[in-house]
Amino acid sequence: MKNLLAAVLATTAFVGAAHAQEIKEFNIGLLGGENAQDRLNSNECLRAYAEEALGVPVKLFAPADYNGVMQGLLGGTIDMAWLGASSYAGIYVQDPEAVEPVLVKINLDGSYGYHSIGFARKETGITSLDDMAGKSFGFGDPNSTSGYLIPSIEIPQYKDGITMESGDYFGEVKFTGGHEQTIVAVNNGDIDAGVTWADGQGAWEDGYNSGAFRKAVDAGLVDMNDFVEIWRSKPIPEGPVVLRKSLPADVKATMTALVENMINTDADCTYGMAAGETLGFQPITHAAYESIVAARLSQAN
Repeated sequence: MKNLLAAVLATTAFVGAAHAQEIKEFNIGLLGGENAQDRLNSNECLRAYAEEALGVPVKLFAPADYNGVMQGLLGGTIDMAWLGASSYAGIYVQDPEAVEPVLVKINLDGSYGYHSIGFARKETGITSLDDMAGKSFGFGDPNSTSGYLIPSIEIPQYKDGITMESGDYFGEVKFTGGHEQTIVAVNNGDIDAGVTWADGQGAWEDGYNSGAFRKAVDAGLVDMNDFVEIWRSKPIPEGPVVLRKSLPADVKATMTALVENMINTDADCTYGMAAGETLGFQPITHAAYESIVAARLSQAN
């Protein structure tokens, strides 16, 4: 803790107590993807570091769906969040001045892309989208990049006749509520297949290096050897850590430095925050997400 705070203080050149005169509290939103308690547990270290650095009470919020975090950022009740690219784009198209992207998670190979991955239980005999005619297909959240936006664009391009409407090609297209829910639903046989996110690097049996599979494996929820990959998207830009634009400049600088330095000062905290093994977080700008903004706009028309 002391080493991390020293690094933050040196970077931002301020005394944390000064923030008490500018902000009275700081609220961090946690996007859906796993159950609320696990999200809170994974990010408690960040909350504690932020509270010490800012000198004001810091709270974590884990709404039931992505829209809860998005509306909190738009309405000013949430100050910071790690968003998916689609949820960031969804905020941007509503209010370009609401938030600014500051950091992005970096994979072990130095990239910041990941994939939407379709999967099924091996025992079903499903090995590709060709086997999904008449089957139930689970998607996480309408505001999820990998859990819906990208699959809704790319899966219908797989072959003629595929749409995202229940009863056309797939027997049922179902929203599960989040990535963990999708994984559990497929594992339990409640749906025939689903999509979730992963960096696509490392070993399948580990749930790859980072992502929803990795979190589920770490939690003991699933055995990846029971699953088979049936579809994979093109690379997707990892979503940004965002801050409300209207926050004081020194608050934004402090929180950006805090998260950016975390990989060097508390690797375990970074592992929990980043859903697995990474090189930490590095600076990013809006330019990285212009294609996702365009995709959101195209789906809205």
